[in-house]
Amino acid sequence: MSNRLAKPLQTSALKLVLCQGVVACVTAVFVFFIWDVNAGVSAFYGGMVATLPNLVFAVYAFRFVGARQAKQVYASFKRGNGLKFLLTILLFALVFKLLQVVALPFFACFILVSFVNWLAPIFFH
Repeated sequence: MSNRLAKPLQTSALKLVLCQGVVACVTAVFVFFIWDVNAGVSAFYGGMVATLPNLVFAVYAFRFVGARQAKQVYASFKRGNGLKFLLTILLFALVFKLLQVVALPFFACFILVSFVNWLAPIFFH
């Protein structure tokens, strides 16, 4: 029963994550044509650092729905939010440790993709 009720919420959350991925890719291509390859790749990495943790959160947070499962809803949101936070920190550390990135496009795309969450009510009902 909880699966049937949670399905529309999961679908909406995954649509938002897909929208974030599209914004990241479009921004990376735009930066690639305006600056150079390294800046475009850096923008793509910034977008993915924002998008991948949101995907994990969407999977965990919207598994349960309903008043009867309030403890499970709370626990899944808490777990999803914690994993999102840890994964964001880990991805930032890995990108700056292992890859050569241009900071301005990286952070600009990260912030732009993060703002997509705030614009979600305009595009999704």
